[in-house]
Amino acid sequence: MEKELVREERPANAEERNNGNNDFGPDGEMGLGTVDIERIEKVYRKLDLRIIPALWTLYFLCSAIRSNVGLAQTMNIAQGHDLASELNITPKQISTGLALFYVCYVIFDLPSNLIMTKLSPRVWMSRIVIAVGIIGSCMAAMKAAWSFYLLRLLLGIVIAGMWPGMAYYLTLFYPPSRTGKRIGQYFTAAQVSAAVVSLVSAGFQKMDGLQGLVGFQWMFLLYGLVGICVGVSLLWWLPDRPLPPGETPNRTGLGKWIPQSRPALTGDDALIHYEDLTRVYQRPRWTARDLGHVVVDWRLWLLFLMYFGVVGVGIGVQNYATVIIRGTNAELTGIELSLLAAPIWIMDLIAILIVTPFSDRFHHHRALFFSVPVCIQIVGLLMTTYAGSIANPWPRYGGLLLVGFGLGPTVPIIMTWTNEIFQYRHGEVGVAAASALVSGLGNLGSILTTYALFAGWPADAKKGRAQYRKSTLVMVGILCLSILSAMVMTLLLKYVGNGPSAKQVSSRSSTLEGEGVMVDGAARRELHERGFGRLWWSRRS
Repeated sequence: MEKELVREERPANAEERNNGNNDFGPDGEMGLGTVDIERIEKVYRKLDLRIIPALWTLYFLCSAIRSNVGLAQTMNIAQGHDLASELNITPKQISTGLALFYVCYVIFDLPSNLIMTKLSPRVWMSRIVIAVGIIGSCMAAMKAAWSFYLLRLLLGIVIAGMWPGMAYYLTLFYPPSRTGKRIGQYFTAAQVSAAVVSLVSAGFQKMDGLQGLVGFQWMFLLYGLVGICVGVSLLWWLPDRPLPPGETPNRTGLGKWIPQSRPALTGDDALIHYEDLTRVYQRPRWTARDLGHVVVDWRLWLLFLMYFGVVGVGIGVQNYATVIIRGTNAELTGIELSLLAAPIWIMDLIAILIVTPFSDRFHHHRALFFSVPVCIQIVGLLMTTYAGSIANPWPRYGGLLLVGFGLGPTVPIIMTWTNEIFQYRHGEVGVAAASALVSGLGNLGSILTTYALFAGWPADAKKGRAQYRKSTLVMVGILCLSILSAMVMTLLLKYVGNGPSAKQVSSRSSTLEGEGVMVDGAARRELHERGFGRLWWSRRS
């Protein structure tokens, strides 16, 4: 039985519609006329092989360097070689250092992302990873509270813009409705990183005392050095923003001395991509007024509240997972705590791989795919707070596993929803600014959970059955705020709409101004959900 082909007809531009001519000329010139959907899918799969592994690797290392301080709190604790003992600092001072990192995230996310729109995204991402590796290595030399505070501040400054920058970078190559699965794919690097760092930290604890360094110092040093190497390799690995067929990059100034990466696509593949995603090739200059339109858009602030809750819980669990587990059983060793923390992030990874692909296929229902996992987090936190007994504390650990599962898809879905809304309404600057503001301001939730909760809340950290109970209930409260924000967003989008802003014209949105005709094929397809179509069980052979 012959395979049935679905074809995507390239929309005509304004001049051709006026002439009544939809023939774009012979293949191989400016147009390919009618393009097989399978061929379009093949182009995006080719981009996946080039882009996703690079983003996954850089995010893995940056996540490891950013979060391994959480493990350092319990590594070699029996020998007195944990972070607090070596630096002679209190749990409150550790909480302060953790929070300082996120303060810089809040302040510098937006400037970093806006710079990326003006410079080479590839070079900017490489700069971030190299700087993170340098600061991460320097953390092995910390000797007192002041050096801990300083390096956490510097780490927050140099890493700012990495997460929203990756989301913005994807929109240069993919339609927004297809970015959820891909954000989820490289977001798994954070979960794998958390699991791997937890497991590998057991090995670093065996290196305690080697060459005069304690276990966590070896961990900081080696992860940092690997990060520097990966950051340099990204100059060749990541492709730069796509250019229209036939156009070559303009290498001037310092750009002449920076290694040039090969194009993401060439030949007919590049032409198909150009016609399917024409909007990303048009780069109008944006102004402060355009940025202001993004900032006052009410949609931004609902997305921020959604992000605030889930990222606050995620970072709180990431930084204090071993502390929470130890609260259920004080007899656990540092190595056992590290090993028990790993399954939380394996559950997180499984949920990402299951949920995010379907959230793309049913992209008109993002709120549902977001809210159900958040409800699972709430159940998990309540189990961690109230389940089990002194004789059998393991149900509380089971609650942490549920929290991990629920956390997985929520952040990728928020970033994808941000891409969808703001590329359509405000163009490239909308994606760059909104993703940075949602991510940056949303990390106020991280400041709350790292500074004010758990070890940062002395009255709540007292030993006993109710240890950390108030902290987990606060996290339940901010998760409820996230669900409420998603519900309000859905209702307002339904009744108020999500049309292009008044500033938008054909070169900056998916539609021609004053008309309902889509500029590119991808934008037209985004009007409809793919559903279960073209999955392996529904394809005709």
